[in-house]
Amino acid sequence: MERGSECRRRWGLILASLVLAAAWSIVAVAASPDRPPNIVLLVADDLGINDLGCYGRADHVTPALDRFAAAGTRYTAATAAASVCSPSRVALLTGFHPARANLTTFLPGRSDRASHKLLSPVIEQALPAAIPTLAERLSPAGYRSHFVGKWHLGGEGALPTDRGFATAASGRANPGSQSPEGAKGEQRQAADAVRIIAEQIRDHPDEPFLLVVAFDAPHVPLAAPAAGLAAHASAFNPTYAALVSALDDAVGKILTALDEAGIADTTLVAFTSDNGGLHVPEIGDPPPTFNAPFRAGKGFLYDGGLRVPLIVRFPGGTDAGRVMTGPVSTGDLVPTICRLAGVAAPQPADFHDLADAALPSAGDDRPFFWHQPHSTNQGGRPAGAIRLGDWKLVEHFEDGSLELFHTDDDVGETTDRSAAEPGRVAELRGRLEAWRRSVSAQGMTANPRFDPAAWQSCHAEIDVSRLPAAATAAEMVAALAAWRKAMDDAAAGPLATRNGFIRLLARDATVAGEKLCYEPQPEKDTLGYWVNAADRAWWDFRLDEPGRYRVTVLQGCGAGQGGSIVELNTGLSGLEFTVEETGHFQRFVPRAVGTLDLPAGNVRLVVTPLEKKAAAVMDLRSVTLERID
Repeated sequence: MERGSECRRRWGLILASLVLAAAWSIVAVAASPDRPPNIVLLVADDLGINDLGCYGRADHVTPALDRFAAAGTRYTAATAAASVCSPSRVALLTGFHPARANLTTFLPGRSDRASHKLLSPVIEQALPAAIPTLAERLSPAGYRSHFVGKWHLGGEGALPTDRGFATAASGRANPGSQSPEGAKGEQRQAADAVRIIAEQIRDHPDEPFLLVVAFDAPHVPLAAPAAGLAAHASAFNPTYAALVSALDDAVGKILTALDEAGIADTTLVAFTSDNGGLHVPEIGDPPPTFNAPFRAGKGFLYDGGLRVPLIVRFPGGTDAGRVMTGPVSTGDLVPTICRLAGVAAPQPADFHDLADAALPSAGDDRPFFWHQPHSTNQGGRPAGAIRLGDWKLVEHFEDGSLELFHTDDDVGETTDRSAAEPGRVAELRGRLEAWRRSVSAQGMTANPRFDPAAWQSCHAEIDVSRLPAAATAAEMVAALAAWRKAMDDAAAGPLATRNGFIRLLARDATVAGEKLCYEPQPEKDTLGYWVNAADRAWWDFRLDEPGRYRVTVLQGCGAGQGGSIVELNTGLSGLEFTVEETGHFQRFVPRAVGTLDLPAGNVRLVVTPLEKKAAAVMDLRSVTLERID
């Protein structure tokens, strides 16, 4: 038996080493130690996961990118590090997670308004100087770096030429539908890229180069010449389809320039997008695209907002036609490039070398994290998410609710599995919270000027995260007109003295009792160990005006432990509720338990068990008060 076991162990080691070698061959390059590969990053703006022919889109024409995919590696489960542009670009150009950089929404950000229950944190308005860009990281290896197109990571003092790029060409984002530069400037950007390649070879032939081309296409506002509209008249959105075709043509010109310069085999070329496709109308345009079978789109932490095309042609051309189905992030490009260039990868390591994705079970034990402490222009609500293997958990910050999806069986994230998998919910939420603490991710605060009616118009009357696509984009405009108007309403809301939304967190409570305490562990973050019926907790706060409030408790309770009767009381008014089982003490579920009339001035809200039915009362993470009068 021992000999057999040893034999199997040795064969296992041999097999593992062969698999590892094969994985490295996918991205390893037989480049000269004296001359690392050139790097070309091509980044589209708001291009969705199924907007290219090579990803299955039938009504879009993308021959150049389809050929490029056939010549390289196409990743079918690539995600961006954020659902909107600026934070995603932080990851793409630095290899740091945007939460670590405190740049978690587009710059300058969406204004706080009456429809927001929570106020956004103050973010960095430029890429922090302490975080090196890829250009700065590659400079010691002799790279000369160039940037073309959309930067969107800050202005004076933080522009590309301030951050390690030798040259930068921006130009106009929207030169017009008939412009020879291209309706979104894509032809000018391609021409700039081709010129830079020629100049680099002519003037700096002995230096490897980094070229980043950040297209403005196909971001709204949409525009296309009449010929383009006619050529794509049968598409879901003809203007968008024409833009995608023009983008494809621009990419083709850059790829041709590399071929004609004779450097294609010594150049890593990657094409991707900064976030998922826009599936709702915005700034006067009908929905540009749809992301089916994936849910939602730009601005959401469902996969329609996160999944992006990623095509990489590694130097040497040994990866032609390869398709990788395991999960990766566009942020993984940075450590991959660093290895090929012979420079140190970013530390802490927020992302992985793409070589890791080729290893067996690569996605099973690697977590992916997202942090979006903002309401978005597209209807996305503040949330965080974690993916581990085939499981994905979404945590909604407004009420603490948790959704769990099995992404292999349910690619559309239509079926919440949290009630059936309470232990998994508790584990994943704990890992997500632990990660947030490790990167010092910013939280949110309650909006005192919150208007429930404005929120209802944006998020309850229609749930655009579940919006199905019509046959054409034009057909969707009228049905979404009221929603779009509500979303665009930038009114700040009632006076702050109305105290429209109040959030009482477990960590801020005062506790009286022998056992009850605040448990700070990431997976808990709760008032827990509530085993004595005499123990109680309270919050002290102040109201400028009296009012009636809807009360929601975020509670957890293990199987067989429900039924305790709990009271919330201010001394002047109170309400009782029965604790419900959630399957696990750390699977928290928001529950509207009634209303309270609160006086002006100093208020103390006390939570007290009236009757303990089992071994413990409950775990309590928060109480929220929403003004309804």
